[in-house]
Amino acid sequence: MKRNVLVLAVVALIVLAGCTLARRPAQEPTPSGEGEAAPAVSGLSPDAIAIAQERGLGPDDITAALKTYLPTGVHDDYAIFSSGGHSGQVLVIGVPSMRLLKVIGVFTPEPWQGWGYGVGNDVLDEGNVDGNEVRWADTHHPALSETEGDYDGQFLFINDKANARVAVIDLRDFENKQIVKNQVAVNDHGGTFATPNTEYVIEGGQYAAPLGWEYAALDDYNDTYRGMVTFWKFDRDAGRLDEAESFAIELPPYWQDLCDAGKLASDGWVFCNSFNAERATGGVEEGNPPFEAGASQGDTDYMHIINLQKAEEVFNAGKTFDVRGFPVISLDTAVEEGILYLTPEPKSPHGVAVTPDGQFLVVSGKLDPHVTVYSFDKIMSTIEAEKWDTDDYGVPVLGLDDVKEAQVEVGLGPLHTQFDDQGYAYTSLFLDSAVARWSLGGDFADLHPEDPWQLVSKINVHYNIGHLLAAEGDTVSPDGKYLVAMNKWALDRFANVGPLLPQNFQLIDIDNTGDAMQLLYDMPIGLGEPHYAQMIEYAKLSPWEVYPEVGWDPQTQAVSENAVLPGEEKVVRNGNEVEVFMTAVRSHFTPEHVEIQEGDHVTWHITNIERSYDATHGFAIPAYNINVSIEPGEAATVEFDANQPGVFSYYCTEFCSALHLEMAGYLLVEPNGSSAMLDQE
Repeated sequence: MKRNVLVLAVVALIVLAGCTLARRPAQEPTPSGEGEAAPAVSGLSPDAIAIAQERGLGPDDITAALKTYLPTGVHDDYAIFSSGGHSGQVLVIGVPSMRLLKVIGVFTPEPWQGWGYGVGNDVLDEGNVDGNEVRWADTHHPALSETEGDYDGQFLFINDKANARVAVIDLRDFENKQIVKNQVAVNDHGGTFATPNTEYVIEGGQYAAPLGWEYAALDDYNDTYRGMVTFWKFDRDAGRLDEAESFAIELPPYWQDLCDAGKLASDGWVFCNSFNAERATGGVEEGNPPFEAGASQGDTDYMHIINLQKAEEVFNAGKTFDVRGFPVISLDTAVEEGILYLTPEPKSPHGVAVTPDGQFLVVSGKLDPHVTVYSFDKIMSTIEAEKWDTDDYGVPVLGLDDVKEAQVEVGLGPLHTQFDDQGYAYTSLFLDSAVARWSLGGDFADLHPEDPWQLVSKINVHYNIGHLLAAEGDTVSPDGKYLVAMNKWALDRFANVGPLLPQNFQLIDIDNTGDAMQLLYDMPIGLGEPHYAQMIEYAKLSPWEVYPEVGWDPQTQAVSENAVLPGEEKVVRNGNEVEVFMTAVRSHFTPEHVEIQEGDHVTWHITNIERSYDATHGFAIPAYNINVSIEPGEAATVEFDANQPGVFSYYCTEFCSALHLEMAGYLLVEPNGSSAMLDQE
């Protein structure tokens, strides 16, 4: 035992000393000033060995710690943009540190940033459903904007599964700019996915229903229930989805799932999973098989193969019908025009992944231990030869043997696949609680010439992994290096916080020599249920440090017409309409006194005139549900009705200076019928 402890201590000493040297400039002088190389133990904490002994750390543990540790002021190499699940938000996480850097308010009010508590209300209202206010969401699949199939770091898109909505986030300021509500479907799942130049953002459906969520009895399921996929046209210059140039395609009532856009060899095509090809409708209370049994009776489901270029031509030719004012290409037209094809896929799939070269499509079925690899060339040849059968709706069904390239047995519950830069794929195994690494054939066949498509290794994760993500792992040029397992269960991983446990993001090093993968870090996610994420090299992001000009409106990305500069502060009354023009600067609001009357409608314009990095101010009014974060240079406007008389101290909510507590003012709301009002009359 003593010998093992000694070995462990020596290993810790060597590794930590090596790290110390690696961070010191090569020519840094020693404390004696003689310019000689520092000793290997220089700067080593004297209790490092004791810590290693106390925690039982082995060499792999210490290596993992070093690979994720970043000293203060050192920035991450990558950023993860993760769905926030039931929080309705987006999470930004640094890699390799796995530090939570930001929560972006999207579909749901977020108090720190004032999203929905004074700012962003108009954007949130864009997501209302038939005039009904909707303030919760289930964010699922973020998609970074792309140029030539590579992330460009300009925009992020995210869907709301619960209400079939899509949001647009501008990555210059990491703020939500737009929400669109799908008029064809009441909810979705397979969104969002960007085409290689972000011409379109793809939103797939989920549970079949009458288009436009009209009423129809379940007895009419086969005739009146349908699936859909929507193609939102993106205007990059405006930074908005262009609803007027967007369209949907009517699909059979199979439950469509995730999609992926073709790239390079397969550019112009889109591939979407489905499940419940059986068209089960449930109803255990009526003696029918439950959904989970009825939707799993068959051997296969259908992958949808969509010719997007042809669909765009058909849309532009006006060959659509309207659903709640939104243009839809009918199922019959999709078949007649050669837009839609099907092919069998493994049972209960969750994701189709296009390889970086665009030559192959990878599909996993959770009830099949294999990943199935489809050849795009074989798909095209089969279509050209018109070699197909048809389903009950007349859609051509390509034979599996005609389009399949390979199958690889990877384990139990395969779910989602990502790629690295060395010719390997990584598939999450939900039932095995593991990640499988397997080799790609095609251009990488020489990796394993005896069997180009084969399982190489596995690594256990904790536990029940859903999606996974690799560094730029679904682009034309993956980076490799890191992979993150998005695990649904945590169980014994963290301190008990009651019956509701966090999810667990586990960082894995996939850049090791040989076939081994190393688990580096466990990160609890105590918010919502994050579903999917993408990881981008941080150098591709160019966020602003302060807004470009004083008085900047983040919604228009231009100077606001209501921007307030020093000397322009005032309170203007027009009947019972009151406008307040205010500036904020350390440590002062101007004006400090605002006197209004009960029943006034108040429009309050605030400009943060700071130009210093991180000089953010907040503005809160108690009892009026107002709390705004105002970043340097930002102009914000809030509106409210003064229906509560009294004295309210508005104050800065960001600890901005030594005199932060003094950054305050009084809002005096004079009650109706007061003596002062009578005197005025």
